[in-house]
Amino acid sequence: MKKGFLRGLAGCMAAMLTCVGIACDADAGGGETYPNGAESFFAGAAPPPGIHLVDYLYYYNADELKDARGHDSGLLNEASVYAEVLRLIWISNYQLLGANYGQHLFLLATDRIMDFNVPVGPQGKRHYSSVDTPYLIYDPFILTWHLLEGRLHMVFGTDIYVPFSNESERNLAAMGRNFWTFEPVLAATWLPTKELELSAKFMYDFNTRQDNYISGAPVSFDRTPGDEFHVDFNASYAILPELRLGMSGYYYRQVKNDDYHGLNRFPAPLKAALQAMERRPVSGLGPWSRRLVPI
Repeated sequence: MKKGFLRGLAGCMAAMLTCVGIACDADAGGGETYPNGAESFFAGAAPPPGIHLVDYLYYYNADELKDARGHDSGLLNEASVYAEVLRLIWISNYQLLGANYGQHLFLLATDRIMDFNVPVGPQGKRHYSSVDTPYLIYDPFILTWHLLEGRLHMVFGTDIYVPFSNESERNLAAMGRNFWTFEPVLAATWLPTKELELSAKFMYDFNTRQDNYISGAPVSFDRTPGDEFHVDFNASYAILPELRLGMSGYYYRQVKNDDYHGLNRFPAPLKAALQAMERRPVSGLGPWSRRLVPI
């Protein structure tokens, strides 16, 4: 079990912990706390009873910023994010509904750099950068199942994104947050054969009130980001005991519109524009490869 868990962890990425893309700045609507498509192989894998410490390293780079029609807007030159995330996991021998009870805690640090082709943002600059810790993630109640003689693994819990209230209104690269997110999660991994693995991670986000939010318009306002549903999924095949190749993807949909507060103080055209800025359903699919290093 422990060996299989470590292999599953090798397929995960630090992206699951921080909004590393710039889509959350380009599109209004929702909290966008979780970066879609972050999960990799063995999303439903969980450790055996005990205390486990995992260190994730992540790098992201982009050179295009899409508009509402999916075309390159020409605004972005390059954006990059570096992240290091420590995950502390405790799984107990106590069982409920046939599952082991546990908890986990994520601590992260991020470095984001954004270069634009034209002056943009509240400071009218081409370059923005920020080293930040936007939040920590804590789940006080995790249930983990290992079924069908180890061919089916499942995890259920509710991740709580605890903000450090360090959101910057003037720095586009800042990743700090000043609102909470409560995210029920159900993840499953099925191994129909020794080599083939299929996984999915289903999430639903409840967001709290966000003060002084800026979304492209030259004004700030308070809002409660709408509820969001999203799922990461993947399939992989072990071509070698230590190497898997596969595909990963995601689907995202904002289920409930944002709730804006105090918009009556704005002119009617701006008020209508703000209310119309909701996140469209998005999806993605791409290849993955992962070398599994025994520990």
